[in-house]
Amino acid sequence: MYKLRARSLLLGRLLQDFRVKKERKKEMSPVGAVEVSPGTVAVYYGGGKLRATERRLQVAEFALRCAITVFGVLTAALTGSNSQTREFFSLQRKARFTDMKALVFLVVTTGVVAGFSLIHLIRCVLSMAKGSVLLNMPLAWAIFSVDQAMAYLTLAAVSATMQASVLGKVGQPELQWMKICDLYAKFCKRGEVGLVCAVLVCICMVTVSSMSAFNLFRLYGKSKGSKSNDSTTSW
Repeated sequence: MYKLRARSLLLGRLLQDFRVKKERKKEMSPVGAVEVSPGTVAVYYGGGKLRATERRLQVAEFALRCAITVFGVLTAALTGSNSQTREFFSLQRKARFTDMKALVFLVVTTGVVAGFSLIHLIRCVLSMAKGSVLLNMPLAWAIFSVDQAMAYLTLAAVSATMQASVLGKVGQPELQWMKICDLYAKFCKRGEVGLVCAVLVCICMVTVSSMSAFNLFRLYGKSKGSKSNDSTTSW
């Protein structure tokens, strides 16, 4: 009987110590917790404010990639289907986007960027639904690299198209280049709408590439800060 009472007292003390340790961990976790994903990088959180910031960044990335997809499809559709037929001395001449290599480059680039952003929308939805944060270093590097490439391609396509549009609008008298927009006004007006959408795609893509750079390089700084923290929580 004495042995049973001793065992029950020992078990009660162990349970009480376990509860005390658990309550201490709960009290310490909002102040500074380290979340570690197996095989990836430890990320330090300074409290609920950083978690709210993570949520806002995810929502902002989702909205920007939605805008890139929509405006990219609009640019490719408006520019790719743009055409106008004029008659000169009983001869018909049809203006197409393929007559200007810059427009072809713009259509292909915006189409690729829109498809790439659509794939990333699925990733954003899944991460927002799970409430997870990007902790995988190779994946972060891949997203950063592709975002940078897409941003540079979009910027190059928009720059080339704007230069060609200015020449078509004002011409080049020194080289005897005519003002093409005086002859194909409808073609140029529709092309201007497509160019505006392309500029919006470029702005959104540059912003997204900056966010992907932040998501990548914070892993290095956060991993250094997490080494000095004693308490870690794995998930």
